[in-house]
Amino acid sequence: MCRSIKTLRGTEPTTEEVRAAALQFVRKLSGYRAPSKANEAVFTAAVDQIEAAALRLLAGLAPPRVTDGAK
Repeated sequence: MCRSIKTLRGTEPTTEEVRAAALQFVRKLSGYRAPSKANEAVFTAAVDQIEAAALRLLAGLAPPRVTDGAK
């Protein structure tokens, strides 16, 4: 699901990248590329809420471990 959403952990994502990921997620869940006027408010609210949750998640995750490739 949502294969076009790129992994943002371990990078310094811009707010635009996080917003784009949230929008893609809502599009996938809702089945709408663009909502009708009747659904626009709830669609936008969902994108806002997922964007905020994603930002909290990324801020709270431990940084990825750095490995040198040696075993």
